[in-house]
Amino acid sequence: MSGQRAAMRRRQNVFRWVVVTLTLVFFGLPLFAMLEFTTRDVTGKRTAATWSQLFDLGAIATRYPDLKAGFIASMGLAVLTVVIMLVLLVPTMTWVRLRLPGLGRTVEFLCLLPLTVPAIVLVVGLTPVYAWVTYFLGGNAIWLAFAYVILVLPYAYRSLDAGLRAIDVRTLSEAARSLGASWTTVMLRVILPNLRTAVLSASFLAVALTLGEFTIANLFSRTNLQVAMFLIGKSDSQVSVAVGLALLVFAFVILFAMSFVGGARSATSPLARLRRHHKEPT
Repeated sequence: MSGQRAAMRRRQNVFRWVVVTLTLVFFGLPLFAMLEFTTRDVTGKRTAATWSQLFDLGAIATRYPDLKAGFIASMGLAVLTVVIMLVLLVPTMTWVRLRLPGLGRTVEFLCLLPLTVPAIVLVVGLTPVYAWVTYFLGGNAIWLAFAYVILVLPYAYRSLDAGLRAIDVRTLSEAARSLGASWTTVMLRVILPNLRTAVLSASFLAVALTLGEFTIANLFSRTNLQVAMFLIGKSDSQVSVAVGLALLVFAFVILFAMSFVGGARSATSPLARLRRHHKEPT
């Protein structure tokens, strides 16, 4: 019996390593091809001229001003999209679960609806809206965050819904309220700490979608990082591909760093911290 278990574990280990290897090859080959393309000159020799040019910030800002503007716009869009998404979804989904459970299906339908709408159709529908946005707020690319929040809704909703299903929101909120906590305190010190993993997952998806979005920004004639890469590719394909590879590495580092923000959880439960806070003399 033990021999069969050992053989099964060996087969599982082999299968696991085969899957991991195939996954690494699937994702690694395109990245290697990008690196190989950007380190080759017109004669076929290896050179680091493209990468040295890319890391010369002064030259980049002078030769490719759209790249600088697109990078700043994409970073701002990533932050603003995540903030709006969390402020919109977390309180709404928590309140629906606590006070209006009958509206759960309606909220789910509204959040998942953008999956069925192509980006080009979404742009057509948002064109009159953005005419007013441009009139009141200006034509800065940062205001594309309103459209990106709509694109992020289905993925963020699923992540947050899974987090809310994993905890007893009603018991936690009622216990906090019985200790005299306001609803703001309940959200910030009780609900959010228990939704840390779900919030981080939703934020990962929002950042990844924002950094990779091209269609809406291009059709609205706004310059984000993807549009800037497209414009550069018309004149210098190697620099465009190098920027794309650097963006992938940068996005991976950002998401990897974000995973450590909520990695260390306090041993004290949120309700215990809340109870201690209310016992402290004012």
